[in-house]
Amino acid sequence: MEQWLKPMVDAVGGVLSGYPLVVALLGAGLYFTIRFGAIQGRALWHSICLLRSSGSPSGITPFQAFATGLASRVGTGNIAGVAVALTIGGPGAIFWMWMTALLGMASAFVESTLAQIFKVPHHDKTFRGGPAYYIQIGLGSRTFGIVFAVALLFTFGFAFNSVQSHSIAETLEASFGWSRIWIGITLVLMTAPIIYGGVRRVARVAQWIVPVMALIYLGLAAYVCIVNYDKIPAMISLIVDHAFGLGQAAGGVAGYAVSQAVLMGVKRGLFSNEAGMGSAPNAAAVATTKHPVQQGLMQMLGVFFDTIVVCSATAFMILLSGQYEVGAAAEGAVLTQRALAAHFGDWAIMFTGVTVFFLAYSSVLGNYAYAEVNLDFMTQRPWCFHIFRALVLLAVMLGSVASLPLVWSFADVGAALMAFINLVAIAMLAKYAHAAWRDYAAQRKAGIAEPVFTRESLPPELRARLPKDVWPAQASVGGATPVPPQGSLPTAVTDAS
Repeated sequence: MEQWLKPMVDAVGGVLSGYPLVVALLGAGLYFTIRFGAIQGRALWHSICLLRSSGSPSGITPFQAFATGLASRVGTGNIAGVAVALTIGGPGAIFWMWMTALLGMASAFVESTLAQIFKVPHHDKTFRGGPAYYIQIGLGSRTFGIVFAVALLFTFGFAFNSVQSHSIAETLEASFGWSRIWIGITLVLMTAPIIYGGVRRVARVAQWIVPVMALIYLGLAAYVCIVNYDKIPAMISLIVDHAFGLGQAAGGVAGYAVSQAVLMGVKRGLFSNEAGMGSAPNAAAVATTKHPVQQGLMQMLGVFFDTIVVCSATAFMILLSGQYEVGAAAEGAVLTQRALAAHFGDWAIMFTGVTVFFLAYSSVLGNYAYAEVNLDFMTQRPWCFHIFRALVLLAVMLGSVASLPLVWSFADVGAALMAFINLVAIAMLAKYAHAAWRDYAAQRKAGIAEPVFTRESLPPELRARLPKDVWPAQASVGGATPVPPQGSLPTAVTDAS
């Protein structure tokens, strides 16, 4: 089946996830960076401080929403994806991963702030929101909201979960010699109880798994960098040189190498940090928070942590290990395993297998949380959720035994489709996020430590579109009295359908 399926998927992916995607992602990130005054630099420290912010005890806290978003971000893309980017795109791909993240932080801020503004209450006493919701409410088009929701269901419910389960099976097979079929069956049995528990249970599991495993992994990377500190300048030079073809042969060879570095860096960067893709806003919206900007800043921090910190850690360990060869065949998590083994001994192969398992498993849970939010947007029929959960478990099983190129091809197509729809939507709705940012900054300037957002900050026609129990006239959280915004949110756009 793969012999005829992969060429078809690659043909579609060649159009969607090629240079048009590069231009769209980097262009949108640059636009939002300029419009919001380089918010990713100005507000980075403040976003770190917001991790301690509180929320409603009965709902999902801002940190749980941040951890759920991080659970989907930090996973296979950080370990296997970086290795794939290196083997196909060369060391220069790492530079373009950084650029995608740094510019994408602004896109992540805008999309997650919009998700909070346009969120809706849910019967489980949490909220729902994301691109499907802000397309329907903000742009007045349920049709395109459904199109996005379908794209996300395919991408996160099936394609991305297949990638995660494939990496788990690949590394555990290499580490312990276990059968991929039995690994897949075990994954299904472990995943089923969590996803049948709903978004709230996913959030509670994610807030513990991700930080612990990420910190251990980063600790090993820090040790590698300290021991090999004298090699770091040469490694950075190698990355930059290959990013622009400075260290390669002149002419077409250098041009091709640079194009591969850009394409792989942007594609693997998008898969890893998801900035602008429209996925993290689904997690950002479920939080009970005092101001939309608060969650926007926290999700922006997630992009920084995912790519600039964790992906760099993987790249540095591989490049400093002596295991990487320019022009070698494409490899995933196994290359990372060999790199750690070169630094720490054979026990690191088993450690990497366990680390990939926990990070990729948490990504499966985070991916499902995104998908459930969008299925809930389309329908509330219980039987639809039961069928979808069964299909997600099937995707986890199939990914465990599928080939590496096929699962990555599906993931690239889904990610590109989501990104194009979402980037158009947030560009059209950016004025709302910008006004919310002005309101937040004005309250902070007035001395209010935790700004509060209310319906009075919205124009009357937009207030009427939002559910009455979201952003009430008097804030239900915190008790602080907000100062009047510097300018009301712009008039809602007309029906875009």
